[in-house]
Amino acid sequence: MTERRQRLHAWFGAAFPTGAFAYSHGLEAAIAAGTVADAGALADWIGAVLAQGAGRSDAVLLTAAMRPGADLDALADLAAALATSRERWVETVEQGRAFAAVSASVWGTEAEPRPLPIAVGAAAGALGDGPEDVVALYLHAMAANLVSVAVRFLPLGQTAGQRVLAGLYPVIEATAAAALQADPDDLGGATLAADLAAMRHETMPVRIFRT
Repeated sequence: MTERRQRLHAWFGAAFPTGAFAYSHGLEAAIAAGTVADAGALADWIGAVLAQGAGRSDAVLLTAAMRPGADLDALADLAAALATSRERWVETVEQGRAFAAVSASVWGTEAEPRPLPIAVGAAAGALGDGPEDVVALYLHAMAANLVSVAVRFLPLGQTAGQRVLAGLYPVIEATAAAALQADPDDLGGATLAADLAAMRHETMPVRIFRT
């Protein structure tokens, strides 16, 4: 395995300290409301987030950020503006800040604190390769984190969680492939239930996750 490949796996591994484990992307509220109550509903929920929601948007933004000459500041502003609630904004900005700080400290990458897909794109673009692996690994990490949320909050075992994640591989692959052919003009989403769940989460009296 090349050093570049190892670095990518480090960036998207559970041990990389972006604090991703603390964010549920509104899933905690959906579980509390009974909207997501089993493996099937979880797979549908995460699949929609990946293909039609923040996953797709982040993939398009990350791809754009990796292109030579990308206006990273403009993309960062766009990424922040696309956050549909305060918690979604916190999620992308705080994780992006952590990612930039750690990758700069360890590998000397570009270290501007930007929303997560832009921070990742800026660091990955400096490696000089295409975005194919980066986008797919980014989406896999997003899906894996949401599965982890459900495993901790639902009566869903680790094995069932991994089955859900494995079932999402085609969605990850298709979303990544589409993002490689897209640009910021193609951005848009249709995950109203997930967006509303993120908003409801802000007022939950008892919660485990930050978002």
